[in-house]
Amino acid sequence: MNVLIIGESCKDVFHYGDTDRLCPEAPVPVFNSLESVENGGMARNVFSNVKAMGAEPTLKTNTNWELIVKTRFVDKRTNHMFLRLDENDVGYGTADLSGIDFSEYDAVIVSDYNKGFLSEEDLQHIAQAHPLTFLDTKKILGPWSTNYSFVKINNVEYKKSQHTIDDKARENLIITQGPKGCLYRDELYTVPLVEVKDTSGAGDTFISGLCVKYLTTGNPAEAIHYANQCATEVVQKKGVAIV
Repeated sequence: MNVLIIGESCKDVFHYGDTDRLCPEAPVPVFNSLESVENGGMARNVFSNVKAMGAEPTLKTNTNWELIVKTRFVDKRTNHMFLRLDENDVGYGTADLSGIDFSEYDAVIVSDYNKGFLSEEDLQHIAQAHPLTFLDTKKILGPWSTNYSFVKINNVEYKKSQHTIDDKARENLIITQGPKGCLYRDELYTVPLVEVKDTSGAGDTFISGLCVKYLTTGNPAEAIHYANQCATEVVQKKGVAIV
């Protein structure tokens, strides 16, 4: 299974530590870093998950992804996040889709974080260029999104887009709802109640599982159940995890 992944990437950094005193200059905790973890985030996290699931991914992303860093400072015992620091978050550039032979791939995943890397015209072109496309976007949906095979957004994103969604677009819409599961064609796909340690990257894992399972079964219900299972697994881990 050859899967093309298109979207923005960054480097995720997690500093795990503790704090036992306040800064003398200001009423803020002094963070003592004990352990650091780094990994590729956003579209690169999708890439890692798709690969872990046994497919063969190809990634089309911004070449400067290592310069775009999202750093979290997290209490090691409670997993409480003290601070997130984003660096160079406006420097993703723009995608060049010319030269891509979409016929080489069994499916296309678009991981669009709405950072300017992909325009609405780019997204519409991708949907028209391949018969099996999976979209995870932070943009407000519009006519450019109606030709995707599946569109995944969360409940907050859905509320922002619901005034733009017609009956055709709604047919392919998957609305993730956190601990409730997700909604597809008016059916709720539930998930078990688990202890959530970190939701970072769970959406990336969901869209990865949805694509890979659909490629093997051709069954949307089975694909959604598997995507739910994968996302449930990673939210029980710290940081941006893969299945």
